[in-house]
Amino acid sequence: MKLLIRLLSIALFIVFFDFALKNTDEVVLHLFWNAKATAPLILLLLGFLLLGLVIGVLAMTSALLRYRRELLALKREAEQQKQSAAELAKVRSQPPAPDSLIEQVGL
Repeated sequence: MKLLIRLLSIALFIVFFDFALKNTDEVVLHLFWNAKATAPLILLLLGFLLLGLVIGVLAMTSALLRYRRELLALKREAEQQKQSAAELAKVRSQPPAPDSLIEQVGL
């Protein structure tokens, strides 16, 4: 399985490297207020890919933090329930006190 993954990643690297070599033409990116940026096409594509990744990670951060807080709260609640269940099992495993038996019978 590792060999298959390595072969696939080598093949993808070769394809993307060939794509990069074929797209070295200079392109002009027209920005706001008549500003222009000139760079090879592959660098612009890589830059926009990285910008998209950063924006995606930033957009996902708030949900990730919310889920982590919720998970911590649920873990705390589960731990409290385990402790209360252990205490209840401990109380149930002990025999009742003799005085309480006499009171229950009504003597």
